[in-house]
Amino acid sequence: MKVACSTLCFGRLPLDRALKTMEELEFSKVDATITPHGPHLTPADVAADPAKCARLLRYTSNVSPAALNLEFETNLDHETFVAQFDAICKMARNLGIATLTMPAAPTGSDFEKEVARLKELVTLVEPYGMVLTVETRIGTLAEMPATAVKLCEKVPGLGLTLDPSHYICGPNQNKSYDAVYPYVKHVHLRDTGLSPDKMQVRVGQGEIEYSRIITQLEKYHYNRVLTVEIVDKPENPFPMETEVRKLKFLLESLAA
Repeated sequence: MKVACSTLCFGRLPLDRALKTMEELEFSKVDATITPHGPHLTPADVAADPAKCARLLRYTSNVSPAALNLEFETNLDHETFVAQFDAICKMARNLGIATLTMPAAPTGSDFEKEVARLKELVTLVEPYGMVLTVETRIGTLAEMPATAVKLCEKVPGLGLTLDPSHYICGPNQNKSYDAVYPYVKHVHLRDTGLSPDKMQVRVGQGEIEYSRIITQLEKYHYNRVLTVEIVDKPENPFPMETEVRKLKFLLESLAA
């Protein structure tokens, strides 16, 4: 398994500088976040000029794009959404990216409507040879392992991006989430405590069992990247580069 770095780790830097910082930290892969309110690229940016966005991601540094983490405006009309999503898929294919991550619908949404939505998205992604995943995220239908698994069972071709932090400090309350591993196609990692206010803590001070996670992934022949996703926030009580480097080295030692 290779270790990638999320662009969210350096969200207070311009994208080119964020990528250069990853290169200085000796990452070879980047997991790029594209959101309407994010610090770097937006879906509208990609739809307007996919070639320019691709150049920013691929030729700014020696770090290669490995995955995309996507969010879209909730009030987009369907035609605009499909145009933005298709532009991102084309860019991802041209960059050799294999995995797209999106959030599932919010908690409490109609399950069957979400199944229909995800089936459409999988249909849009498949011609490009990529895998669509939903993240195991608090506040979405995938916040509980059983529902995340049920989504994958109902939507052939759908995978999960495992973010164990949300299963530890969210409504799952650190109970077992082993049932999701057969469906995991991507992973986001940071260290986390047992309450939502401890979503991000210094590496080694939380509850994440990195060794067990990697063992479980290997059990199901996972051979994709592990993304360091410590989100860059002003209130973080630690230096970002130090924590990102620390988690990178830890994951590389365990996944070697």
